[in-house]
Amino acid sequence: MLELHIKNMVCNRCITAVRNELLASGLHPVVVEMGVVQLEEEELDEESRIKLGARLTDLGFELLDNNRTRMIGQIKTLVIEKVHHSDDLDDKVNWSKLISDQLFHDYNYLSTLFSSVEGITLEQYIIRQKIEKVKELLFYDEFNLSEIAVKLGYSSIAHLSAQFKKITGQTPSQFKKTRAIDMKRNSLDQI
Repeated sequence: MLELHIKNMVCNRCITAVRNELLASGLHPVVVEMGVVQLEEEELDEESRIKLGARLTDLGFELLDNNRTRMIGQIKTLVIEKVHHSDDLDDKVNWSKLISDQLFHDYNYLSTLFSSVEGITLEQYIIRQKIEKVKELLFYDEFNLSEIAVKLGYSSIAHLSAQFKKITGQTPSQFKKTRAIDMKRNSLDQI
């Protein structure tokens, strides 16, 4: 299965337009989501890739090259590693500096690229990853909310709770009460 990244896919009409273009080009899309397409095909020859790129450009989209696709993957990996696999997040984590230093590119460029492909801002992605980690920590009941706030670099329990409710629609306490009934956790690659 071949995965392509397409810039400027920001709404359901974009998804429909890209799906229709893929079908018109004789390709077999399996998944078409904001910024990402998975095809049954294993690969595209250079000529087909150029033609598809030109047709998408005519529609206002951009087929990203492998370097930019790889860069988005590196951003996601960096955020996931820092949020889910570090012992503690420093509450003073400067995400823009961390990401630009690790990827050797200007943060504004990386943030714009990420948003145009993923359909959410890089900041929103980081927040969503942190909330998934909060869900995990609440589910396993090893830490209280104060410890979780410190562990994930929140300035206060109130800040953590406000973000949690905004993303999940529940307070951390409500989530904790319902965890046995409905875990409501997402796989990291679906965030």
